[in-house]
Amino acid sequence: MWNAIESSAIWGDVGTGAAWFVTISLLVAGAIGCILPVLPGHLILLIAAVAHWLMLGKNSGLQWWSFVVLALLMAISQTFEVLSGAAGSKWFGGTRWGAVGAMVGSIVGMFFLPFGLLLGPLIGAFVCEIGFARKQTQQAAISGVGSVVGTVAGMGFKIVIGAAMILWFFLDVFLIGK
Repeated sequence: MWNAIESSAIWGDVGTGAAWFVTISLLVAGAIGCILPVLPGHLILLIAAVAHWLMLGKNSGLQWWSFVVLALLMAISQTFEVLSGAAGSKWFGGTRWGAVGAMVGSIVGMFFLPFGLLLGPLIGAFVCEIGFARKQTQQAAISGVGSVVGTVAGMGFKIVIGAAMILWFFLDVFLIGK
């Protein structure tokens, strides 16, 4: 079935120009989403590749394994983003409670964009260090700051992975898939 689908575009003859317009629009939206937390950037980048393949079929230049590579990059980035605040808390001397608080805070913080992305892990690590680990205020604050440092590092990693996904897409379309 893959070969039957691969031989022609699923969306019919939408035209190469229209297909590239949609693809580039999605890639730009995905790149913006990798920087701004209001859009699921990596998911949009993966959707851009899928849409490109659906519109152009075998003429898209994409190989089936590119979707696997893009999906793996997306999964790695999402995992790193969720765990980065906890890792930062631990790196700065926090306890497991601080790491758990940073993770919970980062999840809750997603609902309070944009400030919640930094304040969530900070408050979560701080509260859990004081409440559960019985740390002093200064030690809890250091753990909270570590969670923010980790979260910022995770955001940087997210941008790098987004750029790698875009680069991979263009390499496959123009070099590997030809």
